[in-house]
Amino acid sequence: MSSNLLVLGIESSCDETGVALVQARGQEVPVLLAHALHSQVEMHEAYGGVVPELASRDHIRRVLPLTERVMHESGLSIKQLDVVAYTRGPGLAGALLVGAGVACALGAALGKPVLGMHHLEGHLLSPFLSADPPEFPFVALLVSGGHTQLMQVDGVGHYAILGETIDDAAGEAFDKSAKLMGLGYPGGPALARIAEQGDPKAYKLPRPLLHSGNLDFSFAGLKTAVMVQAKKLMAARDDAAGGEARREGASGTREWADDNGGRDEAGTFETLPITIRANLAASTEAAIVEVLVKKSLAALKQTGLMRLVVAGGVGANRSLRAQLNAACSAMGVRVHYPELEFCSDNGAMIAMAAAMRLQSGEQKASTVYAFDVKPRWPLNQIQPR
Repeated sequence: MSSNLLVLGIESSCDETGVALVQARGQEVPVLLAHALHSQVEMHEAYGGVVPELASRDHIRRVLPLTERVMHESGLSIKQLDVVAYTRGPGLAGALLVGAGVACALGAALGKPVLGMHHLEGHLLSPFLSADPPEFPFVALLVSGGHTQLMQVDGVGHYAILGETIDDAAGEAFDKSAKLMGLGYPGGPALARIAEQGDPKAYKLPRPLLHSGNLDFSFAGLKTAVMVQAKKLMAARDDAAGGEARREGASGTREWADDNGGRDEAGTFETLPITIRANLAASTEAAIVEVLVKKSLAALKQTGLMRLVVAGGVGANRSLRAQLNAACSAMGVRVHYPELEFCSDNGAMIAMAAAMRLQSGEQKASTVYAFDVKPRWPLNQIQPR
């Protein structure tokens, strides 16, 4: 394999179709030449979550046009590619099959090798796409969708899990809490936006496993606590509305005026005043962020490392970044994040991870074009195809 590689990466594990091209020269950090991304958020929003069949069909529509766009923007011919990489897992089976099938068909047509990549390794190495890439070794906080893990990363392919979630991950806690609050899909970013208007100390919520003495996470109990608190707030609202109705002799459907003067039918959290909703969102975010920050600092102390990498969709959270930056600055620890556009799923992280694996000699691309996918694939069992 040449020391100068052009690697095309295709990501289709869930509800984003991503394609990107990177160039690797020698042992230098690979350079991103072009990338394109299509998000299905608007399509799935009507259903309140990802519909796997719709996701797969949309990937089929998008992947080839995105590939053509990337090649056009790079100014290179598709025949110049050296390797075609794709997300093999974990993810939605049907969605993964689209990317894998297109990548292997493209590789076969061009006579070029292919490489199936682990989705989480893509996130883990995504900070190398930034203008200030990290250096090995480092502690990594991986907070992506249904995954929350702390790892010691000594090099490409050399990952030791220090702690992980035992039930709901941080991303799930954000999304499920947002759904309880009627904030729509995708829930995490919506909750973070409304939290900026609230008081993070308004409601006392649990910090699961904060003092467990290990580096594992658990957020299922927090989601339940948010639900209980939301029900208390709605019950208090309904009691107040009932009292007002009795005083005024009103009858029929009870209504509640929000801070904007609108009137909604009682019975759902989104009918509460915006200040109350913002306070609960801020309190929820504060609980999640505190656990992530404290566990990350504990991992740094345990390993003695002075570099932290934060990757995955939750890594875009402003409060998390601000608190990690402050805490790590006080410890003299460097913190690295992917650029905001590469926090969510994207083709650039797959192309980058594949290029780095090939550079390191940890993996060789294959000209065997028969493929499979791994919807469930623990990172500690990683061995890309």
